[in-house]
Amino acid sequence: MTVGGNVTIMSLILLDHSLHTPMYFFLSNLSCLDIIFTSITLHRILFSFISGDKTIVFSDCMVNLYCFMSLAIIEIMILAAMSYDRYVAICNPLHYQMVMSRRVCILLSALCWVWGFLEMIPVTYIVCGFSCYTSNVINHFFCDLMALTKLSCSDTSLLEMTLLSVIVEGAIIPVLLIIISYINIIHAILKISSATGSCKAFYTCSSHLTVVSLYFVTGCCLYLKPPSVITLDSDKLLSLVYKAVAPMLNPFIYSLKNKEVKVALSHTQHRIIRIVTCKPSL
Repeated sequence: MTVGGNVTIMSLILLDHSLHTPMYFFLSNLSCLDIIFTSITLHRILFSFISGDKTIVFSDCMVNLYCFMSLAIIEIMILAAMSYDRYVAICNPLHYQMVMSRRVCILLSALCWVWGFLEMIPVTYIVCGFSCYTSNVINHFFCDLMALTKLSCSDTSLLEMTLLSVIVEGAIIPVLLIIISYINIIHAILKISSATGSCKAFYTCSSHLTVVSLYFVTGCCLYLKPPSVITLDSDKLLSLVYKAVAPMLNPFIYSLKNKEVKVALSHTQHRIIRIVTCKPSL
């Protein structure tokens, strides 16, 4: 469902020229991220169910860890870029085409991807250097950083300092940008005298706001709990929601709450039906 929904969104954006806008450009990035995100984490569950083999090579575990953490940072940054796009569209509509030009969108997207993958290199390098583990059994369905550090008997002080820097740069700053963008958006919407205009402005942000809320509520429940209440068994359930349910729901949120996507889907379906039913002339 995750792959099918996100591939549908990406195909619609590619095929329908009405969706060739900055908002949908970043949405296609988000859909691509969700496909890779779930494929990296959930393939271990599917593989274990089918083969019965629950083992993983250490190098594969490190690749799994690196890709997951990198994509998590990239997703936060893409959501921040989408909130900036909505801020410009509502608060500075006359300059929207100039500010959010195609070149700017590509540069923003490239920055998110490159920065996310570069940020996690030091963290993965430190974890690879851990030489002592109390057990070779990971109490998780993929190579999660918290599960690995709980097993390690090596000194984790350097890892904690590096993680703090990564969290500030890759998570806290983008979250602050999202909050600031929406404060300005709400302020601009409240200044609109027309009720119809206010509803239309808020409607353009509703899908993105829903996705942001879903992503950060589950993320905060997973990673911002007090240490006294953290248990790996409960974390596994929250991780499943965070890594499987949220990416699966994103395409449905954008398709159900967005008129442009629904119109594009209808037009594409009609074109496909016409192509399939078209008979060659004799």
